[in-house]
Amino acid sequence: GTSEPMHLVFETSRKVAPCDVSVLISGETGTGKELLARAIHRMSPRSTGPLVAFSCANLPETLVEDELFGHDKGAFTGAIATRRGRFETAHGGTLLLDEIGEMPVATQAKLLRVLEAGVVRPLGSDRPAHVDARVIAASNSDLGAAVKRGAFREDLFYRLNVVPIRVPPLRERREDIPLLARHF
Repeated sequence: GTSEPMHLVFETSRKVAPCDVSVLISGETGTGKELLARAIHRMSPRSTGPLVAFSCANLPETLVEDELFGHDKGAFTGAIATRRGRFETAHGGTLLLDEIGEMPVATQAKLLRVLEAGVVRPLGSDRPAHVDARVIAASNSDLGAAVKRGAFREDLFYRLNVVPIRVPPLRERREDIPLLARHF
């Protein structure tokens, strides 16, 4: 797909920041998706809360679930203490789920339930924990195509894609090169 010019990307980000809705940022690796997510958080009413970033890439399903939802002491071999997950850590702020397209399908179902109910259940726990975190997801893959292939849940895609923002690659925004060169 074609990308919007960068000034429209920033305008969309500025407009969406005050709205407490999910945002899906897409674009090639290295385009600044995480920087854009951080800017949206800073401009949002949740800016006084934490921004917790988590990359879904290259992790086994059990580790992704443990990182997102936490665990109780004794939930599995080696769980010597209770640990809060990223959702609980991001309570009152923003949770950035980077490379969301890499999340295992079974974990996608659990993520969808958390987004719908606002409740996480740590591994090995019978106590639900209420969570209030805005989710910003980022992906370098085409999640729409992943939905068609059955590699990404359609219902989760629509839940995350409330406001889609596509960040153009640098080769499409050559006017940014001098700005970036001065910055670095």
